[in-house]
Amino acid sequence: MSTTVTEEQQPVPEPADSPVGMWIAILAGMSLVIGGLSAVFWATVVDLPTYRILSDGSATISERGITEIVASDVWFVITGALVGAGLGLVTWKWFRTLGWPSALLAVGSGLLAGVVCWQVGMLLGPGNFSERLTGALPGALVPIPLELRSISALAVWGFAAVTPVLLASSLGPDDEDHATRWRRRPVEPEAEETGTIDDRGVLTTPDEPS
Repeated sequence: MSTTVTEEQQPVPEPADSPVGMWIAILAGMSLVIGGLSAVFWATVVDLPTYRILSDGSATISERGITEIVASDVWFVITGALVGAGLGLVTWKWFRTLGWPSALLAVGSGLLAGVVCWQVGMLLGPGNFSERLTGALPGALVPIPLELRSISALAVWGFAAVTPVLLASSLGPDDEDHATRWRRRPVEPEAEETGTIDDRGVLTTPDEPS
């Protein structure tokens, strides 16, 4: 007496795609907020030099003030180095399984925060310099505007953000175990096995002699 049995493994359902776009949007929003907070810090720490209005209507600035004109750029670079490095670490933690696109995301987040810091910082500054200088009375001190005089300083934000990603990807261990977090990996079902079981309880497949 023998009984025919069929053993079949049902295919495992494929996992749903991870919402990568949502996390990119979160990173962009974080960069906007951090850029705005960085602008507040930038406007607070920079001590803007001033022009003194003379009795004849002309304006003069001290030699020390001239050397302090670049202070806004210096503090912008320092802020960008710190903020960019932080954004780079967050980007690597969230998107390391994406591979090389994580470096682009890091650069983008750093530059976005830098642009926001620049524009918001200018709004937080003393305002239009020409208008304030024209309307100032003799003896008044008119601070220079808070602005970025070297646009290349923005590159520091992007470079600082991508540095942790490059270092972690080159020096850190491979993270292949988490590769399924961002991509779908289909699972192939196991082959169907059929056969017969004899009186001794031995399963015999069609390819095996009974």
